Amino acid sequence: MSKFAECMEHYKAQNSELGLGLSEALLTGVAKGLGPSIYNPDSSLVSGSDKAELDRVKNNFLIKKLGLADGPALDSAIAEVMEKMGTSNRTKYRAVVYALLAVKFGKEGMFS
Repeated sequence: MSKFAECMEHYKAQNSELGLGLSEALLTGVAKGLGPSIYNPDSSLVSGSDKAELDRVKNNFLIKKLGLADGPALDSAIAEVMEKMGTSNRTKYRAVVYALLAVKFGKEGMFS
């Protein structure tokens, strides 16, 4: 099994375990968009309690990648996704977080 396929297995398992309802196509598209960062144990995860990390998600993904305007709606969307994934869940895969944010803002088409 390739490294990418292994990562996808983790994402699909988390998706079904948490009942997130994300499509496999969306998860695959987001994972491919993240490039080699999904193979690094540190960069493949999002820390929901680290303000700098959440700012990175907002700036690098929501603003730069999805083209959204900065504002309080972005922060509340990130907080909502962190809550949905479970505040005590220490394994929040970046690809899953980004896929949830893409769905939240109706930007799934960017990853197909």
